[in-house]
Parts: sequence; C-alpha cells; structure tokens
Amino acid sequence: MEKRVNISQVEPQAFKALYALEDYMQSTDITPTHRNLIKIRASQINGCAFCIDMHTKEALKKGETNQRIFLLNAWREAPLFSEEEKLVLAITEEVTLIHQQGLSEETYQKAAALFDETYIARLIMLVVTINAWNRVAVSSKTTFS
Repeated sequence: MEKRVNISQVEPQAFKALYALEDYMQSTDITPTHRNLIKIRASQINGCAFCIDMHTKEALKKGETNQRIFLLNAWREAPLFSEEEKLVLAITEEVTLIHQQGLSEETYQKAAALFDETYIARLIMLVVTINAWNRVAVSSKTTFS
C-alpha cells in the first residue's frame, strides 16, 4: 500500500480539534450501548476496518455480545435489538448516508417521542463525529496492528 499523509502530524491542530469533539462526546449521557452501536454501525457503512476493529473490541470489553455485533448489519430483522436501539441505528444510518434522504421526518419524530432534544442532538453529533473519524482513517489509509 502506498504511504498516505499522516494527518495528526501534518495538521496537528485540526486533529486536536477533532479529538476535543470526541472527548466532549465521551462526557455526555449517551448510553454505552447507544455509543457502541453508533460507532460500529457507521464504521461498517463507511468501510473503515480500523474503526470497526477498535470499536468492536471496545464494545466487547463493555459487555456487548458477539451475536449482536455479528447481526448489526441486519439490525432491522434481528430480534436482539430493542425498539430504542433500532431507532438509534436508524438515525446512524440516515445521517451517515445523508446523500440518500438525510434524517427522515419519520425517524426524527420517533426520536422526539422517545428522547429529549438534548439527547437527539448528542446522538446526531456522535454520528457526525464517528463519520469524521471514519473519513480520516479511510482517506489516509490508517491501518491497525
């Protein structure tokens, strides 16, 4: 593989700013389960092997099951995910695949019935954050050891 730019070295301030957003998102009240589902699912959609590897390991350490991770690509049909988790996954997919339709009115209204505005804003920002990390890793061909 051809060597690509190391963004953390070439643009340390931008990288530091992205880490600051990540740190803030870690301090919010988003549940660990929601956090794990968002990070893994967005990374799957974006084809970010580095992030999938990192976030599945994190999820397993925090008590997520192998079976749920294996079935994450088929979450709509899998009975292992609660309605709330399915809603979080729908938000994740719609924001990640924003070019298709964006966050639909139907999904947003379901979220508004379940979560307050602050939690919805935090969910969206967490999806945005992992998408930013995915794009950095994929475009710079970040690898894992």
